Amino acid sequence: MRVLKRLLGILAGLIVVIVAGVYIYAVLVPPTLLRVGAGYSAKITCSSAFLSGRDPAQVLDVDVQAPGNPLLKAFFVTTDQASGLVHAAFLRFIGPTNAIRRPGLGCAAVPDGNLARAKDQSAPPAPGPSQSTALWPAGEGVDLGGHDSLAAIVKTDDLAGPGMRAIVVVKDGRIVAERYAPGFDARMPLLGWSMTKTVTAALVGTVIEAGKLALDQNHLLPQWAGDGRAAITVAELMSMSSGLRFNEDYGDVSDVTRMLYLEPDMAGFAAGQPLAHPPGSTFSYSSGTGVILSRIWQNAVGDRATALGWPRTALFGPLGMGSAVLETDEAGSFVGGSYLYATARDWARFGQFLLQDGIWNGQPILPKGFVAMMHAPSAADAVYGKGMTWLAGPAQTQNAGDDAAFGLPPDTYWLEGHDGQTVTVIPSAGLVVVRMGLTPGVLDYKPQRLVAALLKALGPT
Repeated sequence: MRVLKRLLGILAGLIVVIVAGVYIYAVLVPPTLLRVGAGYSAKITCSSAFLSGRDPAQVLDVDVQAPGNPLLKAFFVTTDQASGLVHAAFLRFIGPTNAIRRPGLGCAAVPDGNLARAKDQSAPPAPGPSQSTALWPAGEGVDLGGHDSLAAIVKTDDLAGPGMRAIVVVKDGRIVAERYAPGFDARMPLLGWSMTKTVTAALVGTVIEAGKLALDQNHLLPQWAGDGRAAITVAELMSMSSGLRFNEDYGDVSDVTRMLYLEPDMAGFAAGQPLAHPPGSTFSYSSGTGVILSRIWQNAVGDRATALGWPRTALFGPLGMGSAVLETDEAGSFVGGSYLYATARDWARFGQFLLQDGIWNGQPILPKGFVAMMHAPSAADAVYGKGMTWLAGPAQTQNAGDDAAFGLPPDTYWLEGHDGQTVTVIPSAGLVVVRMGLTPGVLDYKPQRLVAALLKALGPT
């Protein structure tokens, strides 16, 4: 018995030594997946706390840990409100990563620890939602009287979908219905994820309107000189047919997760991928493309400070999108594929801007015909527009007839983002519908049902 107890003691000691050794090794050489998790935890907590004004502990619990990989529950996150710094690590010390808030540019993950580089950039601050009580979109005033049937629809949980956070319905240029989940309101900026791509397309349009860029322009980046990538045009990037290799899988360490959470220079990483197909020949959805386009239009603008202020000067300011903040990476490139925060009403302003063909208050902000080009079918994929829009709604097989099955008009097009973010634009009905939430794709939520119910209640146009 003594021998057995001694052997068990030795075995327990060996287990402790092995576990301690594995932990120490992981601290010294953290697995890539855990580094991605730390970057994700720090970045999402930072932006939600400092842009949306939400409680960091709630963000970590609800947004970061609840819907994701079980490993995320083992990340410890601390937030320093005074310095704007958020720190995350697995089991406290493995794969530590910071995210930092910057004036006017939101938060950036800092995977290489170079906080000084990330902090050495700023832009004019977002003024926030308008204080004017004038009716939206001129101000934030809303008159929902006479629209009881629409109010009933947006209050129907089955149509609003699980995890709904905000719904805004615009008919003929006025908000006619809206709903917010507990803890969310009309003044809280919300992350659009890949809806940001469509805003990036519009920013490209503003730079084209300024005479600094062209859709058929190639030889776009110095690192593409001398190989087949030099032939890639702005138009091919806008239609996701650049031919560049890019893995958009979010389930593991992939090109997109590596870019967003491990690469300090996202544009350099995405642009550094080789050609997998001849430019213009093949559709391949890529968040890296949104960052590449951002770097290209920023280069075209030229002056760094002017470029960092361009989204507010050229687009957000004129549209009255006072809450909108487009975030940059550590190197100063706008993360044009993923990271725009704006209130649901400001997302609706952008949708209304598209419905009005790029004209606001009678003034053209985009080149004539640019918005029509944005939602014209691309040559590489008939369900994707030439300017980063979708011509079929989410949670579908992405065949051209999907929206018709719900009774939606053929001119319907969409902005679509991760976890259930959508803006639906239907020019023939004068309708824009914004739906924001935390709704993982596995739940198979179909916003087409919500939009179809609203169309039916509104009656013939």
